[in-house]
Amino acid sequence: MKDRFKYTVGGLFNFTKDSYLERTNRPVYALVFLLPFIIFYELGTIFINTDVLNQSQIRVVAFVWLQQFLQWVGFGSRVAWMAPALAVVVILLALQIASRKSWKVWLSDICPMAIECFLLAIPLIVFSLVLNDSAPRQAVVQAVVSGLQTIQGPGLMTNIVTGIGAGIYEELIFRLVLICFFMIIFDDLLRLGRRNSIIVSVLLSAALFSAHHHIIFINGHLAIGSPFNLTVFIFRTIAGIYFAVLFTVRGFGITAGTHAFYDIIATVINTAFFQ
Repeated sequence: MKDRFKYTVGGLFNFTKDSYLERTNRPVYALVFLLPFIIFYELGTIFINTDVLNQSQIRVVAFVWLQQFLQWVGFGSRVAWMAPALAVVVILLALQIASRKSWKVWLSDICPMAIECFLLAIPLIVFSLVLNDSAPRQAVVQAVVSGLQTIQGPGLMTNIVTGIGAGIYEELIFRLVLICFFMIIFDDLLRLGRRNSIIVSVLLSAALFSAHHHIIFINGHLAIGSPFNLTVFIFRTIAGIYFAVLFTVRGFGITAGTHAFYDIIATVINTAFFQ
Protein backbone atom coordinates (compact mmCIF):
# COMPACT_ATOMS: atom_id res chain seq x y z
CA MET A 1 0.00 0.00 0.00
CA LYS A 2 2.85 2.36 0.75
CA ASP A 3 4.02 2.14 -2.89
CA ARG A 4 0.62 3.38 -4.03
CA PHE A 5 1.38 6.77 -2.47
CA LYS A 6 4.92 7.14 -3.82
CA TYR A 7 3.73 9.39 -6.67
CA THR A 8 1.59 11.70 -4.54
CA VAL A 9 3.60 12.60 -1.47
CA GLY A 10 5.61 15.24 -3.31
CA GLY A 11 7.70 15.41 -6.45
CA LEU A 12 8.83 12.25 -8.20
CA PHE A 13 12.48 13.01 -7.44
CA ASN A 14 14.34 12.69 -4.15
CA PHE A 15 16.25 15.56 -2.54
CA THR A 16 18.63 15.68 0.39
CA LYS A 17 16.72 15.04 3.60
CA ASP A 18 15.67 18.19 5.49
CA SER A 19 16.95 20.49 2.72
CA TYR A 20 14.72 23.33 1.51
CA LEU A 21 13.79 21.35 -1.61
CA GLU A 22 12.90 18.25 0.40
CA ARG A 23 10.96 20.12 3.10
CA THR A 24 8.86 22.13 0.67
CA ASN A 25 7.95 18.98 -1.29
CA ARG A 26 6.11 17.59 1.73
CA PRO A 27 2.28 17.63 1.58
CA VAL A 28 2.09 19.50 4.90
CA TYR A 29 4.07 22.35 3.35
CA ALA A 30 1.70 22.40 0.37
CA LEU A 31 -1.22 22.64 2.81
CA VAL A 32 0.26 25.48 4.87
CA PHE A 33 1.40 27.36 1.77
CA LEU A 34 -1.86 27.01 -0.18
CA LEU A 35 -4.31 27.52 2.69
CA PRO A 36 -4.32 31.36 2.36
CA PHE A 37 -4.98 30.97 -1.39
CA ILE A 38 -7.88 28.60 -0.70
CA ILE A 39 -9.40 30.95 1.89
CA PHE A 40 -8.96 33.96 -0.42
CA TYR A 41 -10.69 32.10 -3.26
CA GLU A 42 -13.62 31.01 -1.07
CA LEU A 43 -14.13 34.45 0.44
CA GLY A 44 -13.64 36.11 -2.94
CA THR A 45 -16.41 34.11 -4.57
CA ILE A 46 -18.76 35.06 -1.75
CA PHE A 47 -18.04 38.79 -1.74
CA ILE A 48 -17.87 39.13 -5.52
CA ASN A 49 -21.16 37.30 -6.06
CA THR A 50 -23.60 37.15 -3.16
CA ASP A 51 -25.62 34.46 -4.98
CA VAL A 52 -22.64 32.11 -5.17
CA LEU A 53 -24.28 29.60 -2.80
CA ASN A 54 -26.95 28.97 -5.42
CA GLN A 55 -25.01 29.61 -8.63
CA SER A 56 -21.56 28.87 -10.07
CA GLN A 57 -21.03 31.92 -12.21
CA ILE A 58 -17.45 32.58 -11.14
CA ARG A 59 -16.34 29.07 -10.34
CA VAL A 60 -13.40 27.34 -11.94
CA VAL A 61 -14.47 24.39 -14.12
CA ALA A 62 -12.22 22.01 -12.16
CA PHE A 63 -13.85 23.25 -8.95
CA VAL A 64 -17.30 22.60 -10.38
CA TRP A 65 -16.25 19.06 -11.31
CA LEU A 66 -15.40 18.43 -7.67
CA GLN A 67 -18.70 19.96 -6.58
CA GLN A 68 -20.72 17.79 -8.92
CA PHE A 69 -18.81 14.63 -7.98
CA LEU A 70 -19.50 15.26 -4.31
CA GLN A 71 -23.18 15.91 -5.05
CA TRP A 72 -23.27 12.67 -7.05
CA VAL A 73 -21.94 10.66 -4.09
CA GLY A 74 -24.63 12.14 -1.85
CA PHE A 75 -23.53 15.49 -0.40
CA GLY A 76 -26.11 18.30 -0.33
CA SER A 77 -25.60 21.30 -2.60
CA ARG A 78 -24.44 23.64 0.18
CA VAL A 79 -22.05 21.08 1.62
CA ALA A 80 -20.77 20.33 -1.89
CA TRP A 81 -20.12 24.06 -2.37
CA MET A 82 -17.72 24.05 0.59
CA ALA A 83 -16.40 20.50 0.21
CA PRO A 84 -13.82 21.00 -2.60
CA ALA A 85 -11.74 23.24 -0.35
CA LEU A 86 -12.05 20.71 2.46
CA ALA A 87 -11.16 17.96 -0.01
CA VAL A 88 -7.84 19.65 -0.77
CA VAL A 89 -7.10 19.86 2.94
CA VAL A 90 -8.10 16.24 3.58
CA ILE A 91 -6.13 14.92 0.59
CA LEU A 92 -2.96 16.74 1.62
CA LEU A 93 -3.32 15.61 5.23
CA ALA A 94 -3.84 12.02 4.07
CA LEU A 95 -0.79 12.20 1.81
CA GLN A 96 1.27 13.65 4.64
CA ILE A 97 0.27 10.75 6.87
CA ALA A 98 1.01 8.24 4.10
CA SER A 99 4.41 9.79 3.44
CA ARG A 100 5.53 9.27 7.04
CA LYS A 101 7.59 12.43 6.67
CA SER A 102 8.15 15.06 9.32
CA TRP A 103 5.22 17.32 10.20
CA LYS A 104 7.51 20.15 11.21
CA VAL A 105 6.97 23.31 9.16
CA TRP A 106 9.53 26.09 9.14
CA LEU A 107 7.49 29.25 8.61
CA SER A 108 10.64 30.94 7.32
CA ASP A 109 10.28 28.72 4.20
CA ILE A 110 6.90 30.16 3.21
CA CYS A 111 8.21 33.47 1.86
CA PRO A 112 10.94 31.78 -0.24
CA MET A 113 8.24 29.44 -1.59
CA ALA A 114 6.18 32.44 -2.71
CA ILE A 115 9.22 34.02 -4.35
CA GLU A 116 10.04 30.71 -6.05
CA CYS A 117 6.49 30.45 -7.42
CA PHE A 118 6.61 34.03 -8.69
CA LEU A 119 9.93 33.46 -10.45
CA LEU A 120 8.77 30.15 -11.93
CA ALA A 121 5.72 31.91 -13.38
CA ILE A 122 7.85 34.43 -15.29
CA PRO A 123 9.00 32.07 -18.10
CA LEU A 124 5.37 31.34 -19.02
CA ILE A 125 4.54 35.04 -19.03
CA VAL A 126 7.52 35.78 -21.29
CA PHE A 127 6.62 32.91 -23.58
CA SER A 128 3.02 34.11 -23.88
CA LEU A 129 4.23 37.57 -24.86
CA VAL A 130 6.71 36.19 -27.39
CA LEU A 131 3.81 34.44 -29.14
CA ASN A 132 2.47 37.90 -29.97
CA ASP A 133 3.97 37.54 -33.44
CA SER A 134 1.70 34.61 -34.30
CA ALA A 135 -1.46 35.24 -32.25
CA PRO A 136 -3.26 38.09 -30.51
CA ARG A 137 -1.25 38.77 -27.38
CA GLN A 138 -4.29 39.30 -25.19
CA ALA A 139 -5.70 35.90 -26.15
CA VAL A 140 -2.43 34.13 -25.35
CA VAL A 141 -1.90 35.95 -22.05
CA GLN A 142 -5.37 34.80 -21.02
CA ALA A 143 -4.90 31.26 -22.33
CA VAL A 144 -4.44 29.45 -19.03
CA VAL A 145 -6.77 31.75 -17.12
CA SER A 146 -9.63 31.02 -19.51
CA GLY A 147 -10.39 27.62 -18.02
CA LEU A 148 -13.20 29.28 -16.13
CA GLN A 149 -16.95 29.35 -16.40
CA THR A 150 -18.61 32.41 -17.91
CA ILE A 151 -18.29 35.32 -15.52
CA GLN A 152 -20.99 37.93 -15.21
CA GLY A 153 -19.48 41.38 -15.01
CA PRO A 154 -15.77 40.35 -15.11
CA GLY A 155 -13.29 42.65 -13.43
CA LEU A 156 -9.73 42.61 -12.19
CA MET A 157 -10.56 41.18 -8.76
CA THR A 158 -12.96 38.62 -10.25
CA ASN A 159 -10.26 37.33 -12.59
CA ILE A 160 -7.68 37.26 -9.81
CA VAL A 161 -10.00 35.21 -7.61
CA THR A 162 -10.84 32.76 -10.39
CA GLY A 163 -7.19 32.60 -11.42
CA ILE A 164 -6.20 31.55 -7.91
CA GLY A 165 -8.94 28.93 -7.97
CA ALA A 166 -7.65 27.62 -11.31
CA GLY A 167 -4.16 27.37 -9.86
CA ILE A 168 -5.34 25.18 -6.99
CA TYR A 169 -8.09 23.02 -8.48
CA GLU A 170 -6.72 22.51 -11.99
CA GLU A 171 -3.42 21.40 -10.50
CA LEU A 172 -5.28 19.11 -8.11
CA ILE A 173 -7.06 17.34 -10.98
CA PHE A 174 -4.58 17.51 -13.86
CA ARG A 175 -1.36 17.05 -11.90
CA LEU A 176 -1.89 15.56 -8.44
CA VAL A 177 -4.68 13.18 -9.46
CA LEU A 178 -4.12 12.60 -13.17
CA ILE A 179 -0.33 12.24 -13.24
CA CYS A 180 -0.39 9.97 -10.22
CA PHE A 181 -3.13 7.87 -11.85
CA PHE A 182 -1.12 7.61 -15.09
CA MET A 183 2.03 6.68 -13.17
CA ILE A 184 0.22 3.82 -11.45
CA ILE A 185 -1.05 2.62 -14.85
CA PHE A 186 2.16 2.97 -16.84
CA ASP A 187 4.78 2.28 -14.17
CA ASP A 188 3.12 -0.20 -11.81
CA LEU A 189 0.75 -2.05 -14.16
CA LEU A 190 2.26 -1.79 -17.64
CA ARG A 191 5.89 -1.73 -16.44
CA LEU A 192 7.05 0.89 -18.94
CA GLY A 193 9.82 1.97 -16.61
CA ARG A 194 9.91 5.04 -14.39
CA ARG A 195 11.43 7.42 -16.94
CA ASN A 196 9.08 6.42 -19.79
CA SER A 197 6.10 6.47 -17.44
CA ILE A 198 6.92 10.02 -16.32
CA ILE A 199 7.27 11.23 -19.92
CA VAL A 200 3.99 9.64 -21.07
CA SER A 201 2.14 10.84 -17.95
CA VAL A 202 3.40 14.40 -18.40
CA LEU A 203 2.43 14.55 -22.08
CA LEU A 204 -1.02 13.02 -21.57
CA SER A 205 -1.88 15.27 -18.64
CA ALA A 206 -0.73 18.33 -20.61
CA ALA A 207 -2.83 17.41 -23.65
CA LEU A 208 -5.93 16.84 -21.51
CA PHE A 209 -5.26 20.08 -19.62
CA SER A 210 -5.23 21.98 -22.92
CA ALA A 211 -8.23 20.15 -24.37
CA HIS A 212 -10.46 20.79 -21.35
CA HIS A 213 -10.44 24.52 -22.10
CA HIS A 214 -12.20 23.79 -25.41
CA ILE A 215 -14.49 20.89 -24.49
CA ILE A 216 -16.09 21.31 -21.07
CA PHE A 217 -18.08 18.68 -19.20
CA ILE A 218 -20.59 20.45 -16.93
CA ASN A 219 -23.84 19.19 -15.39
CA GLY A 220 -23.53 15.85 -17.14
CA HIS A 221 -23.25 17.40 -20.62
CA LEU A 222 -20.43 18.27 -22.98
CA ALA A 223 -20.19 21.92 -23.94
CA ILE A 224 -17.93 24.02 -26.12
CA GLY A 225 -15.48 26.14 -24.15
CA SER A 226 -13.24 28.76 -25.71
CA PRO A 227 -13.06 28.73 -29.55
CA PHE A 228 -10.24 26.55 -30.87
CA ASN A 229 -7.08 28.43 -31.83
CA LEU A 230 -4.04 26.35 -32.74
CA THR A 231 -1.51 28.78 -31.28
CA VAL A 232 -3.40 29.10 -28.02
CA PHE A 233 -3.90 25.33 -27.89
CA ILE A 234 -0.15 24.82 -28.33
CA PHE A 235 0.55 27.41 -25.64
CA ARG A 236 -1.80 25.68 -23.20
CA THR A 237 -0.22 22.31 -23.98
CA ILE A 238 3.27 23.68 -23.39
CA ALA A 239 2.02 25.33 -20.20
CA GLY A 240 0.57 21.97 -19.16
CA ILE A 241 3.92 20.29 -19.82
CA TYR A 242 5.66 23.02 -17.83
CA PHE A 243 3.35 22.57 -14.84
CA ALA A 244 3.57 18.78 -15.12
CA VAL A 245 7.38 18.80 -15.15
CA LEU A 246 7.32 21.23 -12.25
CA PHE A 247 5.03 18.86 -10.36
CA THR A 248 7.36 15.92 -10.92
CA VAL A 249 10.29 17.94 -9.55
CA ARG A 250 8.79 20.26 -6.90
CA GLY A 251 5.50 18.65 -5.91
CA PHE A 252 1.95 19.97 -5.64
CA GLY A 253 2.41 23.05 -3.45
CA ILE A 254 4.95 24.86 -5.62
CA THR A 255 3.15 23.86 -8.83
CA ALA A 256 -0.25 25.13 -7.68
CA GLY A 257 1.37 28.30 -6.36
CA THR A 258 3.18 28.89 -9.66
CA HIS A 259 -0.05 28.40 -11.60
CA ALA A 260 -1.86 30.85 -9.32
CA PHE A 261 0.92 33.44 -9.63
CA TYR A 262 0.91 33.04 -13.41
CA ASP A 263 -2.84 33.70 -13.51
CA ILE A 264 -2.50 36.75 -11.25
CA ILE A 265 0.36 38.25 -13.28
CA ALA A 266 -1.37 37.51 -16.60
CA THR A 267 -4.59 39.10 -15.35
CA VAL A 268 -2.81 42.25 -14.18
CA ILE A 269 -0.86 42.55 -17.45
CA ASN A 270 -4.00 42.01 -19.49
CA THR A 271 -5.93 44.63 -17.49
CA ALA A 272 -3.10 47.19 -17.47
CA PHE A 273 -1.97 46.96 -21.08
CA PHE A 274 -4.58 45.25 -23.27
CA GLN A 275 -7.98 46.47 -22.07
